[in-house]
Amino acid sequence: MFKGWVSRSALQARKRALVKTACYRLCMVVITITVAWVVVGDIEAALNIGVVTNLLKTGTYYIYERMWDHVTWGIPSTK
Repeated sequence: MFKGWVSRSALQARKRALVKTACYRLCMVVITITVAWVVVGDIEAALNIGVVTNLLKTGTYYIYERMWDHVTWGIPSTK
């Protein structure tokens, strides 16, 4: 049933995945810091929350993106 859904080679370059990850996470840092500031009312605490959570999320997103890059399901074949 799942035959042909996974590829051993990546469908995009690692550099592209890194740039996509960095751009996305930059947007998420701003959102996280803003929400944390509104909730806790302290900019220093908000910055700490934003930086720590987004460092962790950046790493996990990159790994997730690279794993999905080997899934061929939903990608038109070039045969």
